[in-house]
Amino acid sequence: MIEETGPVVDSANLLTDNPELYEAQFPDPEHLAGRFVADLVERYAPPAPAGRRLLDVGCGTGRDAGYLAGLGWAVTGLDISPRMLAYARQRHPDVRFVEADLRDFALPARFDVVTCLDSALLYCHGNADLNAFLDRCHAHLRPGGLLVAEMRNGAYFLGGGGAELLDGVRTRTVRWRGTPYTSHTLLWLDHAEQLLRRRRTWTWPGCPDPLVQTSAWRLLFPMELRHRLDTAGFDVLALFDTPGPRTDPPWRADAALGGGLTGDRLHLVARRRAENVPC
Repeated sequence: MIEETGPVVDSANLLTDNPELYEAQFPDPEHLAGRFVADLVERYAPPAPAGRRLLDVGCGTGRDAGYLAGLGWAVTGLDISPRMLAYARQRHPDVRFVEADLRDFALPARFDVVTCLDSALLYCHGNADLNAFLDRCHAHLRPGGLLVAEMRNGAYFLGGGGAELLDGVRTRTVRWRGTPYTSHTLLWLDHAEQLLRRRRTWTWPGCPDPLVQTSAWRLLFPMELRHRLDTAGFDVLALFDTPGPRTDPPWRADAALGGGLTGDRLHLVARRRAENVPC
């Protein structure tokens, strides 16, 4: 474990710099996210035997990567946070972890599945960043390989949904190493940039001043996402709002996939097209 006498607070994100606090804030004791990936891959695997190499982009603490490795996958986890990766390496020694940016990573391998969960791809705010990420996924997938992603649904927020999330400040307290950490989170829409912006203010006993941190997610409409995937060389196999690892009710293996796309989460399964063969 990464030993600290107190939280690391000298960069942009208190949670990613303190992986134990991150897992306390966002617990997944039943491994819903990992099961979601495993079940969807089983559901959409091609008839021919598929390989077992998986790349988890935005792997964070390695929780999902470690679960999938336990199912027999050869897993590589990729993240930009060195502290998250240090924690992940200690917790999940069967996974290979790589520090890289999701827009420009280059690994000496191709994979059968690429995953990108918990809205990680929505940190690609601009069109060039999003195109670069999809290009990297295409380059690292074998022909016929699957891209599985889970994110916020732009149609929900930009279409007028999410009043309970956008109406004022939400306050939450979690306990880490015996200390209560309280977050006050405000979300608002930036329509011009098509972003969901967030300001989170942290307080805890012994904190001299509130810690204020900001971030944002790109909001993508379903048809917009379909177009970008098609342009990048993918066929969309499934695009659905419910269920998923962060929906209510949560994911289950035999679930029918909801195609209304009115929920606050958007889930994607896409297949990399085969290489063009010269005549």
